[in-house]
Amino acid sequence: MSVKGMKLPKILLCLFIICFSTSAWCKPQEFYVGVLANWGHQQAVERWTPMMEYLNEQVPQAEFHVYPGNFEALNLAMELGQIQFIITNPGQYLYLSNQYPLSWLATMRSKRHNGTTTAIGSAIIVRADSDYRTLYDLKGKIVAASDPHALGGYQATVGLMHSLGMDPETYFGQTKFLGFPLDPLLYQVRDGNVDAAITPLCTLEDMVERGLIRRGDYRVLNPSRPEGIECQCSTNLYPNWSFAANESVSTDLTKAITQALLDLTPDTEAAMSAQLKGWTSPISQLAVIKLFKDLHVKSPDSSRWDSVKQWLEDNRHWGILSVLVFTIATLYHLWIEYRFHQKSSSLIESERQLKQQAVALERLQSASIIGEIGAGLAHEINQPIAAITSYSEGGIMRLQGQDKADVQACIELLEKIHKQSTRAGEVVHRIRGLLRRREAVMVDVNILTLVEESISLLRIELTRREIQINTHIKGEPFFITADRVGLLQVLINLIKNSLDAIADSDNARQGKIQIDLDFKEHQVNISIVDNGPGLAMEADTLMATFYTTKVEGLGLGLAICNEVIKDHDGRFMLANRSDGQTGCVATLNLKKRGSELAIEL
Repeated sequence: MSVKGMKLPKILLCLFIICFSTSAWCKPQEFYVGVLANWGHQQAVERWTPMMEYLNEQVPQAEFHVYPGNFEALNLAMELGQIQFIITNPGQYLYLSNQYPLSWLATMRSKRHNGTTTAIGSAIIVRADSDYRTLYDLKGKIVAASDPHALGGYQATVGLMHSLGMDPETYFGQTKFLGFPLDPLLYQVRDGNVDAAITPLCTLEDMVERGLIRRGDYRVLNPSRPEGIECQCSTNLYPNWSFAANESVSTDLTKAITQALLDLTPDTEAAMSAQLKGWTSPISQLAVIKLFKDLHVKSPDSSRWDSVKQWLEDNRHWGILSVLVFTIATLYHLWIEYRFHQKSSSLIESERQLKQQAVALERLQSASIIGEIGAGLAHEINQPIAAITSYSEGGIMRLQGQDKADVQACIELLEKIHKQSTRAGEVVHRIRGLLRRREAVMVDVNILTLVEESISLLRIELTRREIQINTHIKGEPFFITADRVGLLQVLINLIKNSLDAIADSDNARQGKIQIDLDFKEHQVNISIVDNGPGLAMEADTLMATFYTTKVEGLGLGLAICNEVIKDHDGRFMLANRSDGQTGCVATLNLKKRGSELAIEL
């Protein structure tokens, strides 16, 4: 291979690198232009995007994007460096220029009004059928505006009110600032929610042109139409929107942008979309400052101390009153502190006595709890002991009546005696747990099993009294979360109460007990129905602690049942039968395992 042939690939490689680097270096720098979005973000993007595309063509080394926002959003974006340019009214420009170095590049020439550069003002609009004719009629009324910083709107009206000797802070009854877009301002007037709306110039005409409202429904207060202006206004007119750049933008770039703006013609897509005839040289800074002086807007350059001194000079009598109030408050505080120290010894003595009374009350409460648990133990333990006695007597009678002992029957009796003794132990263990302030243990329980155990424990007494007991199940059975011992005791107490009630009635030889279990979607309803004499008094009275209708009763059975069911987030009710027969119905409502829904009746 020749030397010339070896150099050719290297030359091509260098050319490729140079081309690639040039394309990378020539990539346009991105800039964001903040625009005041009077009619919403989407409308602002659609309005100003063609203008950004025009600048991209005229200034090839830069790429411009629209950044829409309200006053606060644009102020924050400028502070954070998210935007390098801004298209806004001179009011916001003055505010920003006092905080950030800005260069005013060009002022907008309106599409309307023969391309004038003074087209910012406000129109005060009311309903056509209202009684308001002048601004004086709005004293104490409710008005709406877009933003307190809006030059073409609220601030222009403030200038008018100051010229008429009105204080905008107190003149209106209420001023509602609704933000952007502007459409809701006139909708609020139409619907009667506000008495008047302060809108930028031509807002009414723009909404009529878009078919959103009817012109005949509204009227402009203090109407005027300066020469060359196509819309009615209520205030003086001020300089138009302008295009400004911050100090981070190079001088060469601002010159190129300014030249491109000044070269824009009215027939271009950018001008028509932005609703303007073009751009002209910017108005002077002095004119903007004079504008705000006319509006009586304080410059943000003034120090806080100057503001305080000015307030003291204007409100000297309030300052004297404030000093007097402070002096009186200080003296009163010293007197209160003296009285507090004077009474400290008596307060300490009172606190000591309260502590002694609290200790005595706690001891009394403990004694009451111990007494109730002792009575409960006597009541609850009596049932398994009675069952053990019945089973043992039955075993003795069987053994005495047979020559040859039935081993299997004896084993069954002994197993029942063992169950009753275990049950008594569980009752004692649970009451000891209550005495130690421990909660009952909640586990998954099959309610059908508890019902069967309850009936089995009382089977001998049911047989002896010839009382028929039946169980009816409806729905698909499921587990519940419950204290097994406590719920078993509830079922036994209720069935035993039915037994005793039937024994004292005329139907003692035809006694029937029906246990219905209705499994709903999230709960089970248990009903124990008997054909005894029914309730002789209100259920609440029978459930009271230590109230009993039995000669040997302790009055704790139903009270304990009620408390146990409450601990299960359930419901316990007693009532007489509603089917025309005598008897009582005891109803238990218990939640399904894992259910968080409230009990339904």
